[in-house]
Amino acid sequence: MNFNSSADSLANQTGSLFSYQKYWAECYGTAPYLPMSRAEMDALGWDSCDIIIVTGDAYVDHPSFGMAVIGRFLEAQGFRVGIIAQPRWQSPEDFMALGKPNLFFGVTSGNMDSMINRYTADLRMRSDDAYTPNDEGGKRPDRAVIVYSQKCREAYKGVPIVIGGIEASLRRIAQYDYWSDKVRRSILIDSAADILLFGNAERAMAEVAHGLANGFSVQDMRNIRGTTLIMDSIPTHWTEIDSTRIDWPSKIEQMPNPYEYTQKQGSLAEGSAKDSVEDKSELSEEKAVTIIPLPLQGKHELDIENTYVRLPSFEKVSNDPVLYAHASRVLHQEASPHNGRVLVQKHGNKEIWVNRPPLPLNTEEIDGVFDLPYQRRPHPSYGEAKIPAYDMIKTSVNIMRGCFGGCTFCSITEHEGRVIQSRSKQSILNEIKKIKEQVPGFTGIISDLGGPTANMYGLNCSSPEIEKRCRRLSCVYPSICKHLKTDHKQTTQLYREARQIKGVKKILIASGLRYDLALKDKEYIKELVTHHVGGYLKIAPEHSEDGPLQQMMKPSISHYEDFKRLFEQFSAEAGKKQYLIPYFIAAHPGSRDEDMLQLALWLKQNKFRPDQVQTFYPSPMALATAMYYSEHNPLKKLRYKNEKLRIPKKIDQRRLQKAFLRYHDEANWPMLREALVRMGRQDLIGTGDNHLIPPAVKHAVKRGKFGGQQRQSVLSGVKHRRKH
Repeated sequence: MNFNSSADSLANQTGSLFSYQKYWAECYGTAPYLPMSRAEMDALGWDSCDIIIVTGDAYVDHPSFGMAVIGRFLEAQGFRVGIIAQPRWQSPEDFMALGKPNLFFGVTSGNMDSMINRYTADLRMRSDDAYTPNDEGGKRPDRAVIVYSQKCREAYKGVPIVIGGIEASLRRIAQYDYWSDKVRRSILIDSAADILLFGNAERAMAEVAHGLANGFSVQDMRNIRGTTLIMDSIPTHWTEIDSTRIDWPSKIEQMPNPYEYTQKQGSLAEGSAKDSVEDKSELSEEKAVTIIPLPLQGKHELDIENTYVRLPSFEKVSNDPVLYAHASRVLHQEASPHNGRVLVQKHGNKEIWVNRPPLPLNTEEIDGVFDLPYQRRPHPSYGEAKIPAYDMIKTSVNIMRGCFGGCTFCSITEHEGRVIQSRSKQSILNEIKKIKEQVPGFTGIISDLGGPTANMYGLNCSSPEIEKRCRRLSCVYPSICKHLKTDHKQTTQLYREARQIKGVKKILIASGLRYDLALKDKEYIKELVTHHVGGYLKIAPEHSEDGPLQQMMKPSISHYEDFKRLFEQFSAEAGKKQYLIPYFIAAHPGSRDEDMLQLALWLKQNKFRPDQVQTFYPSPMALATAMYYSEHNPLKKLRYKNEKLRIPKKIDQRRLQKAFLRYHDEANWPMLREALVRMGRQDLIGTGDNHLIPPAVKHAVKRGKFGGQQRQSVLSGVKHRRKH
């Protein structure tokens, strides 16, 4: 029985997130904290957990922590949920701490990808971990989802394993792995889990949990949006869009369908022909899949509910970087919840079946998720230990999900989607009041009202019909779509009402700001600058040159300069000294040394001396990562003859590009001098205002009467007068 196609389905995936019939264990009520020990389970009167969540983060009962959101959501559905946080993975012992779950293990690496959490962009191991008590590093394994899943299987064979969170989400198909410098298989195969949930997975999690609770198997639930499964074969009566190649032959309409059975006359022995034909006819019915080559899909009327797109296989994308870029392009084109189709990718003799993207939560549903009974603090077992990630967000409020910016280096869109899911104003204001009541030592300052992007709250497509058809990768690049709502009045009004809450002294905006979007509403900029900047506002132009910006899908630096003028104007009108803190990326795909030199000159001209700079980090599934690996641009139609991108891959080149961002750092001058000479730009070496770095000056040596040496050196910006 197919759980989702049955008329007896327990819930409609387009229905309310909270409309499911609650599981019988709801009678136990709400736990103060989700239990992390048998003693806590005993205190709650539980003999077992229905679901156990294994996470790489310390358990913080706060809506900014994934295990708390999913745990509290499942609790609201009536299930008894336990937490195993940061278990020792050398043996299955810690994975047995709460006993055998009745339904399944839910496995996540935590709020961060475990590899990005552990290694820098230069592949150096970090010694700290902000999601661990006392910032201690090494408390989670590399590739945590795989390791945790294997230990769950060792602990209790036969218990279903459901994987999710950002690490699983961004590895749902074959993906380039920066740390091993190769393409890896879908994490679903490597983890041996039963099902993968991608994106913000409340809706899919409810379907899976209630389905398993009612006796269905994972394979019975193969059509749930936002899930990925392993299949032995393709279901019957589907239409396949064959997107496995980019070099189609000229007569593709005459290509045979390998799934169709054609009986050759006279090939059957007389007397058994009838039975054999009937047997083959039944086989043909079972295997019936219509294949349409990708270039011909526009000639057919296709039912999106029964159409899938076949990506190049794992084996092909592992050996052909151009096909990898093509697969990335197709995946991103199929990312809309309104028109995205099922994706299928063969791994050996198995099929990775990626269901359609999850439907966004409506306002009532996302309010319900954020209004769950979080304690808003770490589990008491951590005592007085400090968890830096919690300290950073304990007085912040997440007002929305999703991002339609589409920056190629960022994975937010791949995980949360492009459709903005906004909370109601009242839900947000209520959460501010909860912070006042629940957060110890609250000083009256809300550290952020934001999300992936601070000023996308309440902004969506103005035309539902156009949105259903749209496949743009960004609503704001190369220009802001004329159908996008750009009126920031909802956000401005939210800020004003939040400031009026008794006991709130200051509300800061710390999330990233899309300044090209903000320019569409000067009243919003004035409101922000006048009331919500604590001296500094972080902003991310990322680069000054059009070439790299095009590969990033970021707006021209002129938009930043327009925003800067308004920022300074409104700061002056408010009588405040406030500053923009710009962020930039070095070594992004398509970025040449000449581009970084121009950025360094722009920084010096604008009197910026960045302290914290970012080197491009190839995170799984991002479009820029596909550029990095394939040396081709998946933003364009792929051809083998296409010109290759320039990719700064060698460690010395990556360090040089980072050094240009920190041109003022004396430690970088020898490297920069050598590069400038090589580039024929010796004219930028000197001590004048038009120079980038000072020349190398031999230390003058003067011997004193005791034979000692007095050394003189040239420092940045100080003219040196040599004494003879």
